[in-house]
Amino acid sequence: MTGPARPDTPAGALVAEAVRQGLTLATAESLTGGALAAAVVDVPGASACFEGAIVSYSNRVKARVLGVPAELLAARGSVDPEVATAMAEGVRRRLGTDWGVSTTGVAGPEPHDGRPVGTVYVGLAGPGGRSVHELRLSGDRAAIRAATVARALRLLTGALTANSKEKSRPGGEEWNHQRG
Repeated sequence: MTGPARPDTPAGALVAEAVRQGLTLATAESLTGGALAAAVVDVPGASACFEGAIVSYSNRVKARVLGVPAELLAARGSVDPEVATAMAEGVRRRLGTDWGVSTTGVAGPEPHDGRPVGTVYVGLAGPGGRSVHELRLSGDRAAIRAATVARALRLLTGALTANSKEKSRPGGEEWNHQRG
């Protein structure tokens, strides 16, 4: 370890919060192709909380490795909120972590699965539940992928913070994050 995480970047803030709480993280990525995991491991000290990533670009990998129901993928396609939450839960279960985060969407240049370019779903799965966040992004392929990474880092940091605050309340064990 090269030193503690500094919360001056979205990835640094995520690592610092996860380490502070003693939590482990994993990513399941389609749209971002490993860029989310790369952002996390760029942070000194990430090894204290980050277990790994599964890049599941194909539906076959989503189903076989992450356990996303094949029927769901056949009926809805890969760009779907239920697929995003199943991916997050699948990586959490597969890698044995406290939290899983997933990315799926359309970076372009063409629509996919009936969804327009810029449609993105970020799934979160943690100790108290799951949530999905729909993003409508604009720009070229690189801009959409970069914006997805930044938003996913912030969403997961926010969920960790909310979960910590909820647990600190008397009787508060459930994490309930609104879809957004």
